[in-house]
Amino acid sequence: MSRASGPRSGDAIFASVERVNAELFTLTYGAIVRQLLTDLEEVEEVNKQLDQMGYNIGIRLIDEFLAKSNVSRCVDFKETAEMIAKVGFKMFLGVTASVTNWDADGTCCSIVLEDNPLVDFVELPDTCQGLYYCNILSGVIRGALEMVSMKTEVTWTRDMLRGDDAFELQVKLLKQVPEEYPYKEDD
Repeated sequence: MSRASGPRSGDAIFASVERVNAELFTLTYGAIVRQLLTDLEEVEEVNKQLDQMGYNIGIRLIDEFLAKSNVSRCVDFKETAEMIAKVGFKMFLGVTASVTNWDADGTCCSIVLEDNPLVDFVELPDTCQGLYYCNILSGVIRGALEMVSMKTEVTWTRDMLRGDDAFELQVKLLKQVPEEYPYKEDD
């Protein structure tokens, strides 16, 4: 029995991927953030560490994404952003996101999360007002895109834990890095 070789939707992939209990995942992530706050003390340092952790996850997660989603190379940054929002977020977090606010050059957009399981059970105390609690997600996106030759800057523009009406990431393509192959083709 063979499987169709076309791209799979985020829903289809999410249904077939092994998952851990969502509450366990959420509480474990919360414990990591709390420990970072205790160890590093400075909220800005915690933001940097969460981003770096996400980056390290993203550079590995892209392989699983490409293997399980059967997507071919995206033709441009717009298609890549849609793939992240519709397939990537669904595949790994079970949520969908939308892509909005494109700039005229097609190099900057917003990804708006419709739901964010990382923030279940979370209330930020006054001492953590500068914390981007979900900064790990910006690092994941940045790391994954770097592995497919896109150097990006990913920042939070809206955060419901800070009183905003949504979770919104701005993804800006800084440069498309040409792929270098380690071998030379024979002519």
